[in-house]
Amino acid sequence: MYKHILVPTDGSTLSNKAARAAAKLARETGGRLTALYAIPPLGPPMVLDGFVYDAAYSQEAYEKGMREHADKALQKVKAEAHANDVKCDAISVIEGNPWEAIVKAAKAKKCDLIVMASHGRRGIQGVILGSETTKVLTHSKTPVLVCR
Repeated sequence: MYKHILVPTDGSTLSNKAARAAAKLARETGGRLTALYAIPPLGPPMVLDGFVYDAAYSQEAYEKGMREHADKALQKVKAEAHANDVKCDAISVIEGNPWEAIVKAAKAKKCDLIVMASHGRRGIQGVILGSETTKVLTHSKTPVLVCR
């Protein structure tokens, strides 16, 4: 059935719930997991009330800090996989839009299922913040299982 499952994570409790579901599904189907963390690129400095605010981060320092954060989130997915005796690879990529990173990774890694969380934002909050899950559902050719 499903032999290679992509599990995007942001390290949240809800993402961890999706990882748990993915690991159990992989165990039942004899599959494996690939965990993915999409790192947003370092943005340009902000202009606030007439002066330029630039965080004291270099590109290297930013990436190092974000990779450390990503590694912690990815370790949670790997722990779920280990608890279910499932093989799990973990990757982090720098991508401006997480949904694009997810769709690209599913295709590149030849995954046959994406298991991801949805925060369930509705109304104005959903319009303003958007939904990465909705964008993945819209653009992915790989089936998506949404956990809430």
